[in-house]
Amino acid sequence: MSDAARKFATFQDLAALGDVSAEIIQGVIVYKADPSAEHGDAQLALGALLRQHFHRKGGAGGPGGWWILTEVDVAFAEHEIYRPDVAGWRRDQVLERPTGRPIAVRPDFICEILSESNAATDQVDKFRAYAASSVPFYWIADPGRKILTVYRLEGDGYAVALHAKPGEVVNAPPFEAFALSVGLLFGDDPD
Repeated sequence: MSDAARKFATFQDLAALGDVSAEIIQGVIVYKADPSAEHGDAQLALGALLRQHFHRKGGAGGPGGWWILTEVDVAFAEHEIYRPDVAGWRRDQVLERPTGRPIAVRPDFICEILSESNAATDQVDKFRAYAASSVPFYWIADPGRKILTVYRLEGDGYAVALHAKPGEVVNAPPFEAFALSVGLLFGDDPD
């Protein structure tokens, strides 16, 4: 079917599905698979760590300055509505917590946690869309390979800012003020 004949999905189509986990990628509704334990653990760990250190000024000794949300619909265009695993907005740019569904304000940071079913989408389709939408920082956490990759927007594309694995402690942009023990994202228990 040609693009001219195809009906591109919008948020109204997504909302009509009810309580399902889905996104609109290139005008097509794409269902998100139920997360594995590894995916859920990585998402919870990262969201909790960032929120603890960056959501409120002085939280856990962190600098604050961010709104950190998980699994919210974000509209990048009428036919591009994604549900990042973790997203963040700088409070100096977005004065009030992003609200509504979908959120219409572009995040300053996104992290996708890879699963077998979504790896290609996160590493190709979303990678391109986030760069085209000027998302300054894109992290990909891969629980299967236990690798964190941090991308920084440079010009109209992403450049690798760092790769890290369990056993390493990094100051990953844009959260350089916090020393992240990468293993915490992949099931390492500090106790």
